[in-house]
Amino acid sequence: MNKENAGSFTDSLTVYRYIPREGEDIFHLAARCNIPYSALASLNRINHPSMLETGKPILLPTVWGVFIPGNPESDLERLMASSRLSLNESESATLTINHAAGNPGIIFHFVPGEDFNPTERAFFLNSGFSFPLRSYRLTSGFGMRTNPVTGNYRMHQGVDLAAPEGTEVYAAGNGTVTEAGYDPVYGNYVIIKHNNNWASLYGHLRKTNAALHSKVKSGSLIGWVGTTGQSTGPHLHFELRQNGRAQDPDKYLFLPGKR
Repeated sequence: MNKENAGSFTDSLTVYRYIPREGEDIFHLAARCNIPYSALASLNRINHPSMLETGKPILLPTVWGVFIPGNPESDLERLMASSRLSLNESESATLTINHAAGNPGIIFHFVPGEDFNPTERAFFLNSGFSFPLRSYRLTSGFGMRTNPVTGNYRMHQGVDLAAPEGTEVYAAGNGTVTEAGYDPVYGNYVIIKHNNNWASLYGHLRKTNAALHSKVKSGSLIGWVGTTGQSTGPHLHFELRQNGRAQDPDKYLFLPGKR
């Protein structure tokens, strides 16, 4: 492990390599080693408890804190980075950590003594879906409302997330594209079928980037925000459906920025 601009609080930081036992999860390991699971998860880039694999080495730090990669890739890593942008050098340190032999190493911003905040913890523990947009403004929630185009009072079966036209839209989970086309109401839209009878819908896209019947992974680029169909401005209409019935996305995505 190489240290760059590290404060005195990292002088005692040592990282050990450990191979999980069969049936061992991150919570048991954290309790046995007296290390917060947030430190284990962030250092090893584990975004959900189920990602701990038997026989695959992980790193154990001797100093508590959160490790934020210099190149955040997952929604959880982006959340950690965005909530700590204002930290100065006295509050964090830059470390380069090698996870495996021959690996050039990953640059982390280490914040000692930190833990997941409530949103990060909820997202880590959530077994559901990820964010379809990296940033947005919630303009209409799930539930009864007056349609801004028709004036009719009816059920709004998703959430409207305003963002600049052309903003990238990502798949909320692994699945298969079952529909991709144009609808007079949804405009350019995509529907992805997930496991356990769930599906997600993405409407009003400027353009789609998902072929019919193709397999997609959570976080895959599937289109761009637009204002096609029945729309008053650039936004993403996002729905989650279970067994064909619309569900409130706020219960499954822990949408940041909700008022």
